[in-house]
Amino acid sequence: MRRDPVILVVAAMVISGMLVFGYHMARRPRDSRAAAPEQQMGQLAPDFALKSLEGQDVRLSDLRGKAVLLNFWATWCAPCKIEMPWFVELQKQYGGQGLQIVGVAMDDASQEDIAKFAQNMGVNYPILIGKEAVGDAYGGVQFLPLSVYIGRDGKIVDKAFGLKGKPEIEDSIKKALAQGQAMQAQR
Repeated sequence: MRRDPVILVVAAMVISGMLVFGYHMARRPRDSRAAAPEQQMGQLAPDFALKSLEGQDVRLSDLRGKAVLLNFWATWCAPCKIEMPWFVELQKQYGGQGLQIVGVAMDDASQEDIAKFAQNMGVNYPILIGKEAVGDAYGGVQFLPLSVYIGRDGKIVDKAFGLKGKPEIEDSIKKALAQGQAMQAQR
């Protein structure tokens, strides 16, 4: 009985991939705050402090009163490169109405490489250097991009994994702008 070496190589690769995936998932911390997306809707967005590309500490709570599109991305992420120009346009279009887009870089690139990438993309919104703990607080960043839409009142109004069309992104921005608008009018 002769075995085809190609089948053995493919089988070994599949088994290796399964082992690597299982090992990675087993090592992930089980944080009780990391909730499923549907469990976070309507709840206050977890606060965090991350460094901006300019080295300043940025806290999500400092943006209370604004609608926030919190976008987790990476320089190697092809769908992220598609939506970033849309975010630049949407920041221009809705910034005056109280929108603040915030990018959270979740890859291992250097701060200089991230800054160069953002500059080349024409980014007109803050870019923060991400930490896995912040991603975990939002239910885990298993896929990129991940966009979290936060209303003016600081509550999560929508969440999107992966690339969405510009009209869908804009609809979620409008929901975030409307959420907590009465609170904004009282100020």
